[in-house]
Amino acid sequence: MSNTASANAVRFTEYPDPDLLLVHFSDVHLLGTDDPLYGVADATGHLKRALAGLESSGAKPAALVFTGDIADTGDRDAYRRIRAVVGPVAHRLGATVLWLMGNHDDREVFRRELLGSQSVDRSPVDSVTTFDGLRVISLDTTVPGHHYGQIRPEQLTWLRNELATPAPRGSILALHHPPLPSIVEQAVTCELLDQQDLAAVVRSSDVRTILAGHIHHTSFGTFAGIPVSVATASSYTQDLTAPQHGMRTEDANQGYNLVHVYEDTILHSVVPIGHGLQMDFVSAEESGRRLAEQGIIRLARRTGASGFRA
Repeated sequence: MSNTASANAVRFTEYPDPDLLLVHFSDVHLLGTDDPLYGVADATGHLKRALAGLESSGAKPAALVFTGDIADTGDRDAYRRIRAVVGPVAHRLGATVLWLMGNHDDREVFRRELLGSQSVDRSPVDSVTTFDGLRVISLDTTVPGHHYGQIRPEQLTWLRNELATPAPRGSILALHHPPLPSIVEQAVTCELLDQQDLAAVVRSSDVRTILAGHIHHTSFGTFAGIPVSVATASSYTQDLTAPQHGMRTEDANQGYNLVHVYEDTILHSVVPIGHGLQMDFVSAEESGRRLAEQGIIRLARRTGASGFRA
C-alpha cells in the first residue's frame, strides 16, 4: 500500500515502534560519601534525578548501560552507593544493568562490589550479554594507573572470535574510551590508543553501533564505518564554549542517552537531567486520538522468532 498522503486517506507511519530500548549512562563518578564531587557537583543527586525522570516516563528499557567511571576514586563505598541507587530502579523497570570499567575504576573492587566476584583478578573486565538476539559486547579499554585507553592483543582476539558468528539482531559494542576525536584539545592526553587495531576487527562485522563515554560531552561520529554515540556525563560536563584550545568543566548540562533499536536503524536521543518550565503537555490518550483523527496508523512491529519488547 502506498504511503503517499491524500485527503481523508489512511497513512501508515514510516517506522513501527522500536524493538528494544537501552538507556546509556556514563561517567557518574560517585563518591563513597555525601560530599560534593570536587567540592561542587552533587553526582549522586544528579543520578537520582535522572533515574527518577526515566522511571516516571513509563519507559521499559531492557538494559541500563553504564560506560565506565562508575566510582570517582574506585573505592568500595562508592560502588555500594551506586548499587543502592540503581538497583531498586532497575528492578522496578525490569532492566538488566551492564557495568563497564572506566579509567577511574578499580578492577578488583569493581568485580567484587558490582559483579559479585570474590576473585582478585585484575585482568580486563569484558563480557557479552544478549537481549532477544541483540548482542551487547562490553570491552574494557582501561589501563590501570592511566587515563588513556588501550585494548590488549588478547582482547582483540577474543573480540574477533566473538564477532566471527553474527548475532541474529546484530551487535552493539560498549566501551569507555571513544574511538573518535574530541574537540577538547586536552582530550588527546586520555584518548584510546592504537585505534586502527580495533578498526581492523570491527570493520565489516555485525556491530551496528558503538557506545562510549569518558570525555564528558556528547559526541557522534563514525568509526570503521560504524556509528559511534558518546554519552555526556551525569556528574559534570565539559563547557564546549571555553576559549579555543582551553578546557573548562561545569556542574551543568548533565544527561544520558536513550538508545532505541529498530530493525533497520538505531536511534540515539540525548536526555538532559532536570526540567525547564512546561509549555505544553499531550497525554498518551490524546496523542492516540489526534493520530486517529488524522488517519495515521502505526506500522505493526516486525519481530523475529522471539521478538523484542519495547
